[in-house]
Amino acid sequence: MSARAGAGAGYAPLGYLTKRFPRLSETFILDEILALQDAGLPLALVAMADPREPVVQPEVARVRGPVTYLHAGPGAVGRVRGAAAKLAAHAELLAENPGHYLACLVQALVSAHPLVALRHFTDAGHLAQVLRRAGAPHLHAAFAHTPAAVAYQVHRLTGLPFSFAAHAKDLYLSNPAGLARRARAARFVLVCSRSAATELTRIAGPDARVELIYHGVDNVRFHPGPALENPQGGLRLLAVGRLVPKKGYPVLLEALAQVKDSGRSLTCTVIGAGPLREELTTQARALGLGDVVHFTGAQASAQVVEAYRNADVFVQASVVLRDGDRDGVPNSVLEAMASGLAVVASDVAGIPEVIDDEVTGMLVPSGDPRGLAAALCRLADDPGLRRRLGTAAHSHVVTTLDRRSCGRAVARLFESETGVGAAGAPVPAPRLQAHR
Repeated sequence: MSARAGAGAGYAPLGYLTKRFPRLSETFILDEILALQDAGLPLALVAMADPREPVVQPEVARVRGPVTYLHAGPGAVGRVRGAAAKLAAHAELLAENPGHYLACLVQALVSAHPLVALRHFTDAGHLAQVLRRAGAPHLHAAFAHTPAAVAYQVHRLTGLPFSFAAHAKDLYLSNPAGLARRARAARFVLVCSRSAATELTRIAGPDARVELIYHGVDNVRFHPGPALENPQGGLRLLAVGRLVPKKGYPVLLEALAQVKDSGRSLTCTVIGAGPLREELTTQARALGLGDVVHFTGAQASAQVVEAYRNADVFVQASVVLRDGDRDGVPNSVLEAMASGLAVVASDVAGIPEVIDDEVTGMLVPSGDPRGLAAALCRLADDPGLRRRLGTAAHSHVVTTLDRRSCGRAVARLFESETGVGAAGAPVPAPRLQAHR
């Protein structure tokens, strides 16, 4: 595929690297790409691989231009072409500056994890050539782990300035020494919560420049709809997120069982796919929730929008895992707030930054099914409280967390700090030179 994805003639595009694209569970990446496009920023989009998921958000069709994939797709022909592209890219870099190239290679080979570093080095050589052809004066990696590691190697090989974003798992589970090295070498690191900013500064120290800009939410797509009848009666709960440990679904199921045992009527729809589905289904049956909880699997955005409009309360039972992994600010929380739902969520990571307890939602202790059940019982008994919280939540995200406003803030950061030109501001696209 062409590497010049979305770059207008005469405009220097921002190199934008993500791990896999498009991914259904990473709507915040798609939203950021669309927001940057809407702000007039030309992009050269690159992904490590195509996940080839069966469900794709229809909004992917709005992405301008193709995506360059560093890893070849299935099939022998694709693998041969991919290997040839990488070999040609590295041969070019070696010929330009043999001493510097070999020094970078040796650094990768003597690192603590040489096989991983060598894989990043190989991808970096290919990516450097892609960005050179696109004329990109800056590279941004969408995650702090593999994409940022590859971006750092591109910087080492060519001197190209880079930045990266840090969110949740990619921040909390990255090797601290490697993360600190990348953060100090980057022009800046973009984070989406104060809790992430605090953690990154703790790891990398004051020499790392950390910029906080929240992701925001699409208030056009997600907004309050007409009140829909509930023919079955009872409280209609909704949870949206991957079926993985940090989402706290076992805690949610225990809380639902307590609410049911209290005599209150309820149903809960869980949208999302993941490795815990069978385990959670078994737990739900064991708790007598077989007729209460409905696991739908992954769904596209149109179905998720409809689910928000058919719910009374959104619940996010996130927990902090023993290895430190946790959520940042879950997109689903912002989507539910934009949809005018009362939200009950754990008080972990960045969630308290967007939910003011008892004002724009309800916060409960993480890992506490009794506390979560008590909050759900309050909302089941008080429709007025649900309406008040939902209205305040919608107002909050519309005024402070609109995706377009957040996207424009990110675009302004790139324009001012990287030399990348937005529409109407042509910037020369220089040929990269090997870093000496």
